[in-house]
Amino acid sequence: MFFRHSEEIWHTFPRLAAGVLYVRGIDASHDVSRAVSSLWESARSKYATTTESELPAIQAWRRAFTAMGLKPTQYRCASESLLRRFRKEGGIPSLHPLVDLCNGVSLLYATPIAVFDIAKVSGYLEVRRAKGDEIYTPFSGPDEALEIGEVVFADDTGRAHARRWTNRQSGFSAVGQWTSSAIIVAEALHDTAAADIRALIDVLGPLAEGIASTEVRGSVISTVGGQFDF
Repeated sequence: MFFRHSEEIWHTFPRLAAGVLYVRGIDASHDVSRAVSSLWESARSKYATTTESELPAIQAWRRAFTAMGLKPTQYRCASESLLRRFRKEGGIPSLHPLVDLCNGVSLLYATPIAVFDIAKVSGYLEVRRAKGDEIYTPFSGPDEALEIGEVVFADDTGRAHARRWTNRQSGFSAVGQWTSSAIIVAEALHDTAAADIRALIDVLGPLAEGIASTEVRGSVISTVGGQFDF
């Protein structure tokens, strides 16, 4: 299996950098509340006097959504939505130890992080333009039709595991209690994306090791043709 972005995505968004982690042997019984609280406190301190719209990482995603023909105030990247909720509610509901850690790191770096249950992904996972015949299953409700040309995470069966790139993941491959292996993808588009993604992976990797008994392996992809095999 592998993860990659299509060449067209690289050519359209040349500042793209992606951090990928493969996590195997996940134990959902681990208590990560202290680590998550620490990440939250760091995020509160970091953004105490800064709004989402002032952050270079968020600004870059807003420009990308505009370039994709989407209104950035209607369709937001996952990290912006998470930051807005965190600022409003003071916290994020707990879902799963791995997801909670990823959400905490996403807040700290203002960077969207997707987490997919490997058992639900077939063959490979590629960020590419939709052909229009992909299957997308939301967290609730019937399957949705995709727009031709929208950016999706797709596997080799044509199933879409995320819509509008970093806007919304699929419920089909969401991490749950019985997930044993996952692929984590963090993506950024701003000027210092590559360096910031490396820093993000350096933080998230050891945290993931705390709840995975078998393997945690990662890489940073920042050039066209880059691919992560797992």
